[in-house]
Amino acid sequence: MKQQKEIEWTSLEIASKLYPATWSLKDPKVFRISCELDQIVSMAHLQQALDLTIDDFPLYRCVLKRGLFWYYLEESNIQPKVSPEAKAVCAPIYMGKKSDLLFRVSFYRKRINLEVFHALADGTGALLFLQTLICHYLTIKSDDFTGIVLANEHSSLSSVRENSFDKYFIGGMRKIKKPGKPKKAYQIRGTRLSENRMQLIEGVMSTHSVLREAHKYQTTLTVFLASLFIYAIGSEMKAKKRIHPVVLAIPVNLRQYFQSVTARNFFSYINIGYRFEKHTDPLSQVIRDTEKLFKEQLTAENLNDVSNKYLAIEQNMLSRIILLPIKDLILRLASRLAKRQSTSSLSNLGIITMPPEFDGIIHSFSFCTNANRPQMNVCSYKDVLTVSISSPFRETDIQKNFFRLLSQAGISIEIAANL
Repeated sequence: MKQQKEIEWTSLEIASKLYPATWSLKDPKVFRISCELDQIVSMAHLQQALDLTIDDFPLYRCVLKRGLFWYYLEESNIQPKVSPEAKAVCAPIYMGKKSDLLFRVSFYRKRINLEVFHALADGTGALLFLQTLICHYLTIKSDDFTGIVLANEHSSLSSVRENSFDKYFIGGMRKIKKPGKPKKAYQIRGTRLSENRMQLIEGVMSTHSVLREAHKYQTTLTVFLASLFIYAIGSEMKAKKRIHPVVLAIPVNLRQYFQSVTARNFFSYINIGYRFEKHTDPLSQVIRDTEKLFKEQLTAENLNDVSNKYLAIEQNMLSRIILLPIKDLILRLASRLAKRQSTSSLSNLGIITMPPEFDGIIHSFSFCTNANRPQMNVCSYKDVLTVSISSPFRETDIQKNFFRLLSQAGISIEIAANL
């Protein structure tokens, strides 16, 4: 009698557990990373590349299952298929009870898209998958590329799929600093687009031009862009709303502070806020105050405390024995309360690198997420900086304010939109 193969399963890390409980058709918790090439994409070659890539990332073959107390990832034999781009940007992937893969790969003309349900991976983890996919694709397409090595190619399968939260944080075994009393942040309102559509406005510009402008204020690119976004939002605030600060929730890649090559979720958040005293607060003051908050919060000690706090909650005996449907209700309520403490978010995927052999073939990368309010995503490849602002609202005043500030600084911008 043939012995059946034992099905493997993997528990979700602490950063992933919120997403299955709080997803909805309005907020499907999906993000997209795209790569623009200098050539029309071949579907057949891209499928071959995906077949190779999935072997390097076996966790991406998993489906999400509901247990009695927690969600978990279960190994499947589903083979992912490439498709021409037909769905809306960041359309839902996880649909509750249906067992399907938690990512999709599509293409349109010269662009290859990877879309991921956030419970599977964060932006950095998904980028590792896309970089590997692009390398395989370009190598298959041309005999000129042999022996191409990515930075993560020699990482073991176990290190790519490890739960780095469990590796580096100990939760309830140490004393955690008590956070201050949460404050309500300014909330952006608008007219929602029909059929849960998302408006995406994308600006492409020179990385060096933006860096040069940031250096005039003696600050970094991320602080500069965050300050402009805060200023753009503040420009639309009514006087009576200025009692609430504009707060950006900013994901932080913990791999920069703790040695890890995991392709799963491994990030924390910092909250950067600014309270406008009057309508004419100078941009220089916003940049100065924003930079101060970045320096205070972007420390290994602070990020360690934040991560340990969330891990301590997970390790609490009461939270372990609460049934999953009740946990879902609690997590949805906690998510709503947390949303009140931020106005928007800014996620910077950072500088994307690829093997030098592909210079001239890869044009750019872009990064965006679904949105339940206007939010910004940033990434750069060589001298191409892409800033994407996604929004569920019809109004575009904040986006116009932001790109106008860059344009007034003498930065040339190519702007595209999906609506």
